[in-house]
Amino acid sequence: MKHTAPDGYTSVAPWVVTDDTGALLDFVAAAFGGEELARVPVEDGTIGHGEIRVADTVVLAFDRRPDWPVMLSLLRIYVPDADAAMAAAVAHGAQVITEVSDSAWGDRGGRVRDPFGNIWWVVSRVEEVAPDTAWQRMFEPKYAESMRTAQETLDAALSGRESGISSAPLRPAD
Repeated sequence: MKHTAPDGYTSVAPWVVTDDTGALLDFVAAAFGGEELARVPVEDGTIGHGEIRVADTVVLAFDRRPDWPVMLSLLRIYVPDADAAMAAAVAHGAQVITEVSDSAWGDRGGRVRDPFGNIWWVVSRVEEVAPDTAWQRMFEPKYAESMRTAQETLDAALSGRESGISSAPLRPAD
């Protein structure tokens, strides 16, 4: 497929709808080193359009109208150092959902809920792992526990239950 997006934009772009887009843009800039591109206020005092670039992706945002449902976003961000980025996010008002750990497929990361309710996967690639090796590692206790914890903490955060549920991965038939 031919790349048809304007220069500097990806073919798919996330939209985040929040009750305070200005504060969201400030959070992303402070926590993840985002560069604000646009903040367009409209007559009623809300933000009608906002854009912030984080590395190679532009995240788009605008304020929710009072009669619209709350629309939480789930976002993954690759950063040079997941531990440092998680700490920065927490320092700027995020709450830890999943503590940082290593995955079978070579990522290190965790999850935070930003001050607006969105959940961010904050991840660093720490090693390249072949798919067959990743599947073998997934059943090693360290990685199986990391996957179980990741599933349970996300389920608890999204469901509101005190403890979440998990289910072990099944390798697809080759």
